[in-house]
Amino acid sequence: MADYVLVHGAWGGAWCYERLVRELVAAGHRVVAVDLPGLGADVANFHPGITLSDHVAHVVAAADDAGFERFVLVGHSFGGMVVTGVAARIGSRIDALVYVDAFLPADGQSLWDLTGEWEHAHYIDSQKHQPGAVAPLPGFAHPGLTPHPLLTLLEAVRLGGEAAHVRRRIYVFATGGSPTPFARFAEAVRADPAWEYHEAEAGHFVMADQPEQLLDIVLGAGVT
Repeated sequence: MADYVLVHGAWGGAWCYERLVRELVAAGHRVVAVDLPGLGADVANFHPGITLSDHVAHVVAAADDAGFERFVLVGHSFGGMVVTGVAARIGSRIDALVYVDAFLPADGQSLWDLTGEWEHAHYIDSQKHQPGAVAPLPGFAHPGLTPHPLLTLLEAVRLGGEAAHVRRRIYVFATGGSPTPFARFAEAVRADPAWEYHEAEAGHFVMADQPEQLLDIVLGAGVT
């Protein structure tokens, strides 16, 4: 049996992992799919002061509350920023870190640093009538999507010695996303022996487009 913590992307919630959670539990594993502060089921508690550090602390607390001494940590999209921050705090407890078509920041980088002018214009323009609340990107349509706290996109990740203790690092690149900001991360890890690399014939939401493949990858991450 393995323990899993699943972290969703910007504007999302734990709902995006519903099928994966169900299948992992059916396979005998313990799973926590978090709703990051101000998002998903926690949308009623949204406020513009929510930071990336708040998201990181919430995931650490969720693992602690579940009694997970060691676990596999999965992050989708913006969730890559969060899981990187979690690894910087408690990397020695993480058996595998799985990035699902996700941002992969270096020390001192924010999501703002990893995106371009089009995204930046949207981040600023879409929250001018509700300061601090960034609307979903154009083209993202789902009834569960809610505004995202701006400060989480501006705060940098700080890496520390704990991150080096993560046992396995896995990257899943969605080849069907176009345009995609994730190709450069895929290119960076593809030939790196420190990483396990997978490609999914899927759009950005791999969990919806290739659920069986993602389940196999995530189950494999729990084998130590």
